[in-house]
Amino acid sequence: MNNAKAGPPVVRVFGFEASLRALVLSAALLGALVVLPQLLLGRPFELRLLTIIFLYAAMGQAWNILGGYAGQTSIGHGLFFGLGAYTSTLAGLMLGLNPWLGSLLAIAVSAVAGVLIGLPCFRLKSHYFVIATLVVAESVFLIFSQWLFVGGAVGLEIPIRPSGWLDFQFHRNKIPYYYIALMLLAIVTLFVIWMERSKIGHVLKAIRDDEDAARSLGFSPLRYKLIAMAISAGVLGFCGTFYAQYVLLVDPPSVLAGSISVIIALVAIFGGIGTVAGPIIGSVVLISLSEYSRIYFSGSGRNIDLLIYGALIMIIAAYCPGGVISLFERLLRRNRGPSEAPPSAGPTPQQTPDVKTI
Repeated sequence: MNNAKAGPPVVRVFGFEASLRALVLSAALLGALVVLPQLLLGRPFELRLLTIIFLYAAMGQAWNILGGYAGQTSIGHGLFFGLGAYTSTLAGLMLGLNPWLGSLLAIAVSAVAGVLIGLPCFRLKSHYFVIATLVVAESVFLIFSQWLFVGGAVGLEIPIRPSGWLDFQFHRNKIPYYYIALMLLAIVTLFVIWMERSKIGHVLKAIRDDEDAARSLGFSPLRYKLIAMAISAGVLGFCGTFYAQYVLLVDPPSVLAGSISVIIALVAIFGGIGTVAGPIIGSVVLISLSEYSRIYFSGSGRNIDLLIYGALIMIIAAYCPGGVISLFERLLRRNRGPSEAPPSAGPTPQQTPDVKTI
């Protein structure tokens, strides 16, 4: 007789396999987030906070594709965010393109820039790659600060258009920005879940764990890294367009500053790199700390959020190298107790998991 406990029921939705419990919790959370803006009427700070949290969570997911799954830590991803913001803005000012069409151009420009930057930088290993991405991002920041074609240090102002979805501008009611950011995060997260279980996801993780072994199996590390870079940069390009339409101003300090690249990376690292939930958790914690510390300390606490980030990262590195998500997993394993541990005699034939060849 097999006394093994049956696992939670698994269902398939839009090609994704998930436990029924996870699906119900995700649907309940999404439903709550959809209704939440109606409870925040008259509270613009909280609405803006959630919008920025969703935006940085999406950017953290994009960074995670390269840094978490491909194992290439970049401290220059703010470059693609800025390129997306400038591309869509210039497309609107010079070509008269609708912001939504401009966002497609921003995605393409950022993705191409990611490939062009990745071609030489991926030849570098370890911390040399990190330094290279930082140098490239800072160089572009200095160029754009002096380049009159893109407005120099003053930047570019986006003309105010009639409020509506067509023009991607909402003046009196900011709730549509909230929903666009939430939809962006949902789409990027679903893509990461799909990618994690697809061939490209398995290959990227293999390259991260042992690049030489992956190469010996016939996979080109450079090709897959460039694919990851292009996808990651393209998502950040759209995020830059969203931010430009949100603030209606594009200048180097607001979209190309080095601190943006650092926060994008920290969001994923703090939450847990190589995981789907990590960037979301990291964004909730770090962006909330940043916004509330800015209010609490006002002008006297300039950059105090960066000090808090540094302290939290040191704590995580010392006690939870896998990020906050690893702490949750550790607590869950502890709460299961020894009664749910597998028997020491080894699994029965019915309990032996199926081995799938990738």
